[in-house]
Amino acid sequence: MNSSNETAIEQLISNVSQVLLGKDKAVRLAVTALVAQGHLLVEDAPGVGKTSLAKALALSLDGDYKRLQFTPDMLPSDILGTSIYLPGSGEFEFREGPIFTNVLLADEINRTTPRTQSALLEAMSEFQVSIDGKTHKLKRPFFVLATQNPHEFEGTYPLPENQLDRFMLRIEIGYPAMDVEREVLRTHRLGEPVNDLKPAMNIEQLVKIQDDVREVKMDESIHDYVLQIVHATRDHEELSLGISTRGAITMMHALQAYAYVNGRDYVVPDDVKELAVPVFAHRVVVGGILRETNRERAASIIRSMLSTIAVPV
Repeated sequence: MNSSNETAIEQLISNVSQVLLGKDKAVRLAVTALVAQGHLLVEDAPGVGKTSLAKALALSLDGDYKRLQFTPDMLPSDILGTSIYLPGSGEFEFREGPIFTNVLLADEINRTTPRTQSALLEAMSEFQVSIDGKTHKLKRPFFVLATQNPHEFEGTYPLPENQLDRFMLRIEIGYPAMDVEREVLRTHRLGEPVNDLKPAMNIEQLVKIQDDVREVKMDESIHDYVLQIVHATRDHEELSLGISTRGAITMMHALQAYAYVNGRDYVVPDDVKELAVPVFAHRVVVGGILRETNRERAASIIRSMLSTIAVPV
């Protein structure tokens, strides 16, 4: 592992942690999704720092950043862009939408309709968008950090399984401890600390790190460990939908990135334990009508599987 890249990763984590105090794990998972060329979904109560995390991560990179506040009346063209007719030339000219950026903050993504949510599918999986029969490549890196509030369902549209599957990790931030929250109050007396952040990494370095991440070594025993968990989800009596092959591949890439973020060029079994819930819990469906109420049950089932499946040595 290149020492300069390792230093850059730690500087990035330190930068974001200045804003999201006391939440080192959430910050490391966010950086993991970024360097793995994945996308991140942050679900939590209002006011715990979801948007601050996104802004801090974006401002810590020397690249383009766009924020979209999703609303029920938003259209796909508001995200992707549209073709404008030019009377002078008699031709159409494509005007890029906010999705043509390095970091896209999709704030309250479940506030918009499924039709508009689906506009992100191709971009998040293929890193391109197709409009009027033409394909437009997105910038690299391209990272979507979406937020949603699972406790506020009025006026929301739950994300369908195929949209959830595009997010490499789903995390929660949680309320801070009292001593940490006291420090948060102190640092916010003069304004928002996130607005004072300076870039900790340039885009070219991030792209190089993303390429290096795929070189992180993973023993066959780790593959088998992951596959045992995957197949256990498919056979579990409480789950109507288990982990797909794409989900297993996503876990492999997340494991490589998590090891890299933690200064290693190899994956260890504990990495699987740390990532099993963030990577897998939103990819399974618990049997029953009220899917949203089963979120914690899905995580509990995954944790239970980890306690029964033998860890490779």
